[in-house]
Formats: sequence, C-alpha cells, structure tokens
Amino acid sequence: MNFLQPSTWAEALAMKAAHPEAVPIAGGTDVMVEINLDHRRPDTVMDLTRVADLAEWATEDGLVRVGAGVTYTRIIDELGDRMPGLAMASRTVGSPQIRNRGTVGGNLGTASPAGDAHPPLLASDALVELASASGTRRVPVREFFTGPKRNAARKDELVAAFLIEPATGPQTFSKVGTRNAMVIAVCSFALALDVGRRQVRTGIGSAGPTPLQANEAEQLIDGELDWDGRRPPGDAAVARFGELVAAAAKPIDDVRGTSAYRRHALSVMARRSLAWAWQDYRVGWA
Repeated sequence: MNFLQPSTWAEALAMKAAHPEAVPIAGGTDVMVEINLDHRRPDTVMDLTRVADLAEWATEDGLVRVGAGVTYTRIIDELGDRMPGLAMASRTVGSPQIRNRGTVGGNLGTASPAGDAHPPLLASDALVELASASGTRRVPVREFFTGPKRNAARKDELVAAFLIEPATGPQTFSKVGTRNAMVIAVCSFALALDVGRRQVRTGIGSAGPTPLQANEAEQLIDGELDWDGRRPPGDAAVARFGELVAAAAKPIDDVRGTSAYRRHALSVMARRSLAWAWQDYRVGWA
C-alpha cells in the first residue's frame, strides 16, 4: 500500500491528479474500519490531516463554508447555532472519541446511504465543494449522491468543503437504531423550516440506495402552514405529510430492519419532527 501525506491543499490536489486511485483519509472512521475488516484494500491512501485549510470554516456570501476536515465535535461546539440540524445529527455519531476525529467531509466522501450527516445537509439545501488541480466546482447536495456509496466527484477531485445557509428557522434530526448513538441508523429523518422562503425541507437517510428528499411531502405541507398566524397545522395535513415522507423512501429488508418498518418509522419521525419544529417556531423563533 502506498502512503501519501501532503502538507498543503495544493500539494494534495497535485497528488490526487497524479494518483487518482488514492483514497483520502482524515478521521479514518469509515475507511479504517473497512481496511481492518478486510472489506477494502486500497492501493494508495492519502492522509489529509496535515492540510490546515481543510480544518477551517468561514462565512462567504451569506453562506457558512465548512472545510471537509472540520470534525463533528467542532460542528457541535462552534456551529450549532448556525446549523442546528447538522449539530443534532453530529451528536449521534459514534462516541466522543469518534466525534473528535470524524468529519462531515469524510461522510460525504464515503456517500453511505446511512451517513448521519446527509439528511440534515439535504434539508439545509447544502452545496458540496469539489476541487481538483484543474479547478473547483460546487454541486448541490441533492445531486451529489449518485448511488450506494457513490457520489458525483471525479477521480481527480477531493471534497474540499460544504456550504450551508445559516438556519432561518428551527431544524430537527431524529433516527431509529438499536440505541441512541454509536449505531448505524435503521432510518433517519431531518427537517428544516426555512422561514424566509416559507418552505419546509426534508432529508431521509438509511431508507434507499442514496439519501433522499421527500419532495411531495414538502410541497404538500408548504401549502398547509400558517406562517404568519403560526397556528398548528391540522391533523389530516400532518398525517398526510408523514405518509408522503414514507412513500418517498426506497427501503429494503436487511439485518437492521424491514422495509415496512422503515416506512412506518419514517412516517412517525416525520410527524413528530414537524410538530417539534413548528412548536419551536410558534414560541421561540423571532
């Protein structure tokens, strides 16, 4: 196995251009598990932990740009007010030691359908910044996931960062598993109220070949909410919202749960998430 260790971002991109097969590693919380279990044996590994640029975040044109090397712990501690849904999801990732090492950039690179960061990124309408020696481009996260553990990055590209508009309303994240943390989700759901645009956005995890959005559910509930009066939505609308979220999923039966259970759980989480977020909006959002 070849081992590459760039010190700068420019050096990393040059190495990736020269070695497109190189697997990038930062926290190693996904890649090292696969290597240790002999599920994967890459020919070349690129250690990005010395690239300081990846560990930085800043505001840019009204968005928060978060480097791919920013850890879950830092998202919770430093960015929880700007991206509360992602911070909630980050709290459910592994143990404190894993949160101190693991990164959302790594989650995006792995592109697992069960990645905890993916539903809140979808609900926040995030952008994924991809870079190569020839340039940089930004891909909407809803277009980033192309298949099970596959994404839109070219072989010579690395995930540089993701960009999110600071929350303009309450956000929630919930997941079902055998316990609250240190577990792969049976299914997960994120919801964001975009008060400025009067929209509800969603993200579904671990219930399809890729992370998904519930577009029909979003469109339905957008027309049912009383944004000015802040009255709670009717029971029928909430129930239909849950049904449409469940219908948007594409689950399978596996060792963690059946497709029927996943759909049921998503319906329940969707109804509860909408109620929680709307209550926060009613009583606490200026």
